[in-house]
Amino acid sequence: MQSISSLNLVDLLLDAVCIVRGDSSIVFVSSAFERIFGYTPDEVVGKRMLDMVHPDDLPATQRQAHNVTQGELQLQFENRYVRKDGSIAHIRWTARWLPDKQVRLAVAHDITARKATESMQAVIYAISEAAHTTHNLQALFQHIHQIVGGLLPATNFAVALYNPHDDQLSFPYHVNEHLPAPEPMALAEDPRYAEVIRGGATLLLTPDSSVAKATHWRAAAHATQAPLYWLGVPLQTQRGPLGALVLQSYTEQGRYTDKDKELLQFVSTQVAAAIERKQMYERLEHMAQYDQLTHLPNRQLFLDRLKTALARARRDQTLLSLLFIDLDRFKEVNDTLGHAMGDLLLQRVAQRLLECVRASDTVARLGGDEFVVLLEGGQAREHACAVADKILAAFGQDFDLEGQRLYIQPSIGVAIYPEHGGEEHRLLGHADEAMYLSKRNGGNQVRVALAPLHS
Repeated sequence: MQSISSLNLVDLLLDAVCIVRGDSSIVFVSSAFERIFGYTPDEVVGKRMLDMVHPDDLPATQRQAHNVTQGELQLQFENRYVRKDGSIAHIRWTARWLPDKQVRLAVAHDITARKATESMQAVIYAISEAAHTTHNLQALFQHIHQIVGGLLPATNFAVALYNPHDDQLSFPYHVNEHLPAPEPMALAEDPRYAEVIRGGATLLLTPDSSVAKATHWRAAAHATQAPLYWLGVPLQTQRGPLGALVLQSYTEQGRYTDKDKELLQFVSTQVAAAIERKQMYERLEHMAQYDQLTHLPNRQLFLDRLKTALARARRDQTLLSLLFIDLDRFKEVNDTLGHAMGDLLLQRVAQRLLECVRASDTVARLGGDEFVVLLEGGQAREHACAVADKILAAFGQDFDLEGQRLYIQPSIGVAIYPEHGGEEHRLLGHADEAMYLSKRNGGNQVRVALAPLHS
């Protein structure tokens, strides 16, 4: 051991030993400096150490260097440096000031791998938390975009979902600085997505991609501004491919590498699980709140909306109207044509009712052949009657049930807030009573509820 000089021992260390002056100019670095930072000792001696610090970490690093120069021991300061190849190195430092030499003696320990592991653990947790806390798929996609953007350049980010039943691709989330979101299309229309989703493998296209892939790439771009880099990763689940995550870059500064490819592939497993969970939750929520036959709001969701609408009407001092609708002689349809035709008729009725009201109004199915329409923001009671007359006129046209023409008329009862009550069940009850009055008088007519003696 005595034959090994102290200088050789320093060069054998896996950590880099650095000696810098007070102005951060480098006097000496050991051989390990090249392994950690990418620069040989000859390339950096005489240069400023601070010039290699990541810009975001520069102020904190300058303060810490000043404290060391003042005699404070530095035992575990962490910061980031930009390596020669442009990648980021995470470093933990120990350092002290040598007053007799007027230099700082520091040892750099590379913790990049540890930071990458910690970052991945944080990403897994963040994606899992997003799956539980976001209110809908769109919010989840936005959150995932932010998470991925913390790992690699994600200015241009898209989530493509695949429907295997019709072999269609849709783009529910698409952020791109040059292109609008594509319309839904057949998967085969874009060979990039087809390769990612059908092949189940991550695809990285760069300016150096093979000629065959580049040809497919240009064809997929449809003569629009094509990105320099296209990185797509499949969203795989146990039930098959869910879609793909896609990153695009139009500049060399945002280039993607094989390392980014591996990173996104790792993240995609968590993302796919989060999306699948949120889709399942939304399906269950839809089943709980919407009628499964007509896909209109069910009774419970309607009552919730009515309660909220009544609160708005009280606040804004506006009218609110309910139209209670029952189909005349609907039972005869089931008895003569069968329940399948009856179900089809209910679906056609639901669509026709939606066509008679505004997007802001609510059409709900309470059960059987009973429907209700909630009209908000009215200033005159005549508005409700005008909508009811419009519905009567619409039902004057026959219904096409798979080639069979059928006429059916509605009985409609109208109740208006505040004239007929200020509480949801009372208002609905008055509309129901008015509907039965219409039905008892022959149907195919509109009746407005009588003003109650006590609201």
